[in-house]
Amino acid sequence: MTHLTTDDVPLPAEIGPRVREFRRLMMNYKFGIDEVMTKITVLRDEFRHVHDDNPIEHLGSRLKSLESIVAKARRKGIPLTPEGVRENMFDVAGVRVTCAFVSDIYRVRDLLVGQRDLTVLEERDYIAHPKGNGYKSLHLIVQVPVFLSDRVEDVVVEIQLRTIAMDFWASLEHKIYYKYQRDVPQHLTDALKLAADVAATLDTTMERIHDEVRGLDGVPEPTENTDELATPREVMESFMRTAQVADEAFHERRHDG
Repeated sequence: MTHLTTDDVPLPAEIGPRVREFRRLMMNYKFGIDEVMTKITVLRDEFRHVHDDNPIEHLGSRLKSLESIVAKARRKGIPLTPEGVRENMFDVAGVRVTCAFVSDIYRVRDLLVGQRDLTVLEERDYIAHPKGNGYKSLHLIVQVPVFLSDRVEDVVVEIQLRTIAMDFWASLEHKIYYKYQRDVPQHLTDALKLAADVAATLDTTMERIHDEVRGLDGVPEPTENTDELATPREVMESFMRTAQVADEAFHERRHDG
């Protein structure tokens, strides 16, 4: 949930005198999210009603909390001022787009980049160039105009585009790193990397099957998932359960030996 008030947040000394400015800053970021969400929602609804397929499976957003902003500013040495946040933090406002297939990610990316009032400041393609831990996603740092009563404010929003499998992996990775406070045991980082490889294989296989089925003449695209086949998330959950059992068995054998 998005909170625009700082009344219930213990304010550090640096923020206290400028609390009204920070409230206005957070409000502008929220408006920036609204603008980007509207753009993507329009695309999603158009695909639902006009085209035979819809590349957007799910759409979500988040606004970084003031507590997280303060922690990151201190960690990165960023001035804890509205100007310091605007100029140095590009992930305060975030929108996440989940797609079924990798090709859909680039399709949505092209549609967004082609909009005249949306400026791409930076693009990070972790699908073509995954992180060392296996993380994959396409990040767009964009700037969007917000029309206020007395001025136009250019707001920076981070857009993350992922497949369902990528999103599930990233969610699991985040929970693990949070639980272990970033000091994750090696066997779990190895398991995460293996899971990332499985997710990538799943994405490739599912897209290949989809392309073959789509090539059949006279077969309409389904509007929603109505069959009983396992979803990518269920496949990944099953894999992680299997990996956990194997990992526990490994440690039991090592202990017995």
